[in-house]
Amino acid sequence: MEPPTPPFDFPREYYFPAFFTRQVNLTSLRAQHEKWSSLILSYCAHHRLFKLSLSSPATEDLFHNRKLNKRLSTADAREVLDFMRKDGLVEDVGGGSSGGKSGEAGGDVVWVYWKTPEEWARALEEWVDETAQKGTVLTLYELTEGEGTRGTEFHGMDPEMMQKALQVLVNRGKAQIFGQEDQQGVKFF
Repeated sequence: MEPPTPPFDFPREYYFPAFFTRQVNLTSLRAQHEKWSSLILSYCAHHRLFKLSLSSPATEDLFHNRKLNKRLSTADAREVLDFMRKDGLVEDVGGGSSGGKSGEAGGDVVWVYWKTPEEWARALEEWVDETAQKGTVLTLYELTEGEGTRGTEFHGMDPEMMQKALQVLVNRGKAQIFGQEDQQGVKFF
């Protein structure tokens, strides 16, 4: 059993009330977006969150500082995600490139790239080389949950994010994916 994750250490800005209020000065707004972007990436990496939902209880602490009784509004959180999307740090789940409007489910759930699919592919490729897995067929389950990957940074990875990383390797000619969606295997070259 994995040890419990220690509490996240929020940056000092998180304890300033103005951090939760949309800034009107463009320079201040950009700085605010950059700080929120950094916070979201750090928070998701710490908790190993690959998807972020604005309505999920898992992200409640991220957008709501109970000590200050301040909350980033959903509209402002969407604006931060749009800022991150422009830098390729988030992508809508489902592959869309623009966030949903209020009331649409798709725009409030995004992939968070605290590591990009290319970086995950590199980690997989290194593991394949280190463990002599070239030519071996492994299931997605073995890669994300198997004993052989315990202790690797991709153990416990969201299966859909694993698919994204594997697709990078397929595009490079380093892997082949085959089988049905619920029973996919991958062969490394």
